[in-house]
Amino acid sequence: MKNPIERGGVGASVRKKDSMQLLTGKPVYLDDLPEPAGCLTVKLLRSPHANALIREIDVTAAISLPGVAAVYTYLDVPSERYTEAGQTYPETSPHDRLILDRHLRHVGDPVAIVAAENEEAAEKALAAIRVTYDPLPAVLDFRTAKDNPALVHPEEDWHSLCPFTGGDPKRNLCASGEEGEGDVDAVLASCDLVIEHPYHVKAVNQVPFETFRTMTELDAYGRLRVVSSTQIVFHVRRIIAHALGIPKSAVRVEKPRIGGGFGAKQTAVSEVYPAFVTWKTGRPAKLVYTRKESLEAGSPRHEMEITVCLGAMNDGTIRAIDLYSLSNTGAYGEHGWATVGLTAHKSIPLYTSSVEAFRFTYDVVYTNVQSSGAYRGFGATQGIFAVESAVNELASRLGMDPLEIRLKNCVKEGQTMPAYYNEPASSCNLTGCLTECAEKFGWKEKYPVRVMPDGKIRSAGMAMAMQGSGISGIDVGSATVKLEDDGGYTLLIGAADMGTGCDTILAQMLADAMECPLEKIAVRGADTDLSPYDSGSYASSTTFVTGKAVVLAADELKGKMRKIAAKLLKADEETLLFEDNTFFTADRTASVTAAALANASMDGNDVPVEATATNSHPFSPPPFMVGMVETETDPGTGSVKILDYQAVVDCGTVINPALARVQAEGGIVQGIGMTLFEDIHYGKDGKLAENSLMQYKIPTRLDIGRLHVDFAPSYEEAGPYGAKSIGEIVINTPAPAIAHAVYRATGQWFRTLPITPDKVALGMGEDE
Repeated sequence: MKNPIERGGVGASVRKKDSMQLLTGKPVYLDDLPEPAGCLTVKLLRSPHANALIREIDVTAAISLPGVAAVYTYLDVPSERYTEAGQTYPETSPHDRLILDRHLRHVGDPVAIVAAENEEAAEKALAAIRVTYDPLPAVLDFRTAKDNPALVHPEEDWHSLCPFTGGDPKRNLCASGEEGEGDVDAVLASCDLVIEHPYHVKAVNQVPFETFRTMTELDAYGRLRVVSSTQIVFHVRRIIAHALGIPKSAVRVEKPRIGGGFGAKQTAVSEVYPAFVTWKTGRPAKLVYTRKESLEAGSPRHEMEITVCLGAMNDGTIRAIDLYSLSNTGAYGEHGWATVGLTAHKSIPLYTSSVEAFRFTYDVVYTNVQSSGAYRGFGATQGIFAVESAVNELASRLGMDPLEIRLKNCVKEGQTMPAYYNEPASSCNLTGCLTECAEKFGWKEKYPVRVMPDGKIRSAGMAMAMQGSGISGIDVGSATVKLEDDGGYTLLIGAADMGTGCDTILAQMLADAMECPLEKIAVRGADTDLSPYDSGSYASSTTFVTGKAVVLAADELKGKMRKIAAKLLKADEETLLFEDNTFFTADRTASVTAAALANASMDGNDVPVEATATNSHPFSPPPFMVGMVETETDPGTGSVKILDYQAVVDCGTVINPALARVQAEGGIVQGIGMTLFEDIHYGKDGKLAENSLMQYKIPTRLDIGRLHVDFAPSYEEAGPYGAKSIGEIVINTPAPAIAHAVYRATGQWFRTLPITPDKVALGMGEDE
């Protein structure tokens, strides 16, 4: 039998299956695809006001222009409210938006849809539309939104399919609630030391290089075909059908290669508008967001202010955590309830070994800024920044090493985590991550503050994190495996590869299961007509949830192939051996290859040589991570430079070390960006100042220092080949680790992100 790594299976650092197409510039992205004949260009007229009603709108001049096919306003669209959130039905996000609405709730909210023969005609039509607005008082500060007399959603047809989320639009609440265990107040009262502070994380953009974009047409059967840069083909189908008021069976959604998503494309930002145009006109349509539109009307991370109250003893034992999360969902409620929960569920359980009581309360409020959505980390990023910063402050005030405090209090394998839905830590090597990271980083040497000859200050900080592997008891992954004529296999999936390499790692699992070379595996996905149902690529679900479905489908297919092989070999199927994609008799005197079996299956056969498996799991085993950073701070300019970042990750079995390492490095870079560079400001008129990449600063290779990623694997019995997830956890340690290092250098705790040079130079941290 060949070694799995030699054949490109589990554990092999093989390159992505589409890497050569990307490297050689082959047409793989949506904008590379040929447009259908007669394709219309779709553009959106957007609101200049943060909160306003349309008094009058006149499209007469616009529709009369040469090359303009159609102009639609709120008078032309269905009146059924829906959500753009890509979540499993019934969505926890409220149904609070229309395709076009008379009530405009943020600068950039769509006012009209223009469809024209070309971009020039569409732009002229936008300029020719005449609108009279009645501006309304806007709610721009999320701290004042709750019970504000100005309502973002005064309409009577706002509704939620999940009333347990606690939404109340009459109070500007998208969601609200409380949970916990133990008597938090009593435990806090008995602690030697209580630390309490608010931590503020602004909204930040995912900035995938490929902006939001969708192309639509009617197929030969009159069905709506949607090709979109999306992570969630099955959810997009449901969202479009609901918004247009048509059957889901009338909609087909396909995904080409995606130029990055990071959660932004878990929201159906662009799909509805060209779909509406095609359904109304019968003509193909295409909408491509500009970078400005993507930044002003996209799906950024939720701004949050998280107040942490942490109680501990003088020996460093953490006994209680009380956490209140105030989240700004913006004008609409996409992912509002789902996101806020992770601020506690992915931070407090890190200290399961010692915490006796916890309380988590939250409010998710509506405001008149663009709607927030999903971003890698999905609420855990904000919560971990707050809790890990508080733990680092605890260590400082007690004069203890923050590494020792974490080793003393962190969750251990086998423990039940009350703050994580009472799920078990079935696979957990967090202590291994801590000790290995400290050793490889040189924690003992780098933790002491060092003033360099040029006056710059070198210091170090650390943090740990956890995430999940899909949404427990909800996420569904499916896979279909087909035996092909040459003895290779086609893998059909509904998960979306958005640059993560999931097509490759799922193929590696199948190569292991069928004991064949990786090059004999072809992957197709995602297409709602061809792929088996999958919740989509989000919540760190693909490797754990869909990967297990691949293994189950492979096992089922081998069982079917075994039946055919038994007939061909005239042997008892229970005695057959399977090795290197070939069936052998028990004495190895006869054999049949998968290729021969495939050909034989075409003649007088009644056993299908394909199998579909579906997987869901009641638990979501967390991956764990530790990050340590060395920074150099210039006290004169306030500049903070990343010198060295060491990360150690427990993601169970590492399916593809090279791709896992790239995932970790990318997430760390995004975490560095939101901590030091990425900043947004809304003016008094509700307009976003940072609406281009000239103003919205993301880090370059020169800004991130040296990155080192290693793995301290555990083995997750429920996962495919022992694997857990890695996609999201990797963004969660930079913010608290860097803030810790900056405190060590300056003596100031920075509790609002980003930590920019002006704040550092002016000492605007603790007293901000």
